[in-house]
Amino acid sequence: MYSIAKNITRKILPQKFLFENEMLFRKLLYPLYKGSHYECNICHSKLKNFITLENGNLLCPICGSLPRSRRLYKILNDEYLKDKVKFLDFSPSRSIFRKLKKRKNIQYFSTDYEDEFLADYHFDITQIDTESETFDLIVCYHILEHIEGDHLAMSELYRVLKTDGSLLIQTPFKDGHTYEDSTIKTPEERLKHFGQEDHVRVYSVENLVERLEKAGFITQVKTFTKDSYHGFAENERVIICKKEAF
Repeated sequence: MYSIAKNITRKILPQKFLFENEMLFRKLLYPLYKGSHYECNICHSKLKNFITLENGNLLCPICGSLPRSRRLYKILNDEYLKDKVKFLDFSPSRSIFRKLKKRKNIQYFSTDYEDEFLADYHFDITQIDTESETFDLIVCYHILEHIEGDHLAMSELYRVLKTDGSLLIQTPFKDGHTYEDSTIKTPEERLKHFGQEDHVRVYSVENLVERLEKAGFITQVKTFTKDSYHGFAENERVIICKKEAF
């Protein structure tokens, strides 16, 4: 029901209008989902249930957050946003963007190259238009699987991150080896092989770590457990990268 209504609305109304008025539309849904069994840690709505999407993800009906966004928001608040930081966020979820734009203790640089997300900048991740050693914190969630020259992106992320800064990375992961094939070009082929029309590979955790370390990062893989109350996923993995002084 939710997916059908969403698709119809997208066909009728312009994307910019939907983004600007999304929270108004979503507030109208709250009486249908208000309860006490669950809570979104981003918008703090108390819910009787999340919306289960076709892929199994649990969507907050009030702010539109996915499990990975809610987990990321918790990680950021618990570990990275307690002091004033200069923070670069690639293609942020709208729910996180709206919260962080209001924070006074951070310099928040949101960026989206193709103008498909709410963002203030349009950096090309393979050629970031800023000086070296600029950012204390970078979030690069579900970006690298879209980038054909991922080695260029990793090199640029390393360049613009400050020494002792942190980079948080997540992509879809698979067991075994990274799967990529540069001859697969069409959206239909990419959907079939990589799971989405604009993906160019599916990483294994081990191989992505290897590529990041080749770019100069010190890495740590963190695996998180399920939290049903907040709609967090089981065995979610995040790669924490550090740029250390030599």
